[in-house]
Amino acid sequence: MDLSNPGTLLSALIIGALGMGLFIYGKKQQHIPSLLAGVGMCVFPYFVSSLLVMWLLAALFIGGLWASAKLA
Repeated sequence: MDLSNPGTLLSALIIGALGMGLFIYGKKQQHIPSLLAGVGMCVFPYFVSSLLVMWLLAALFIGGLWASAKLA
């Protein structure tokens, strides 16, 4: 993660907070897809430094969660 870029830092904070919310929801409701999406969204911003890739991965996690809800 690039700490010198405020946009990247703020995006990582927002995505991590959304991931934490999904993790807590998944844990309380015992919903495994939400739990896994939450963990993924909390972890991946540490390894991605590109702002565009970070938001695309967040959209991929949320889209995957939506798809798993529609298929179930």
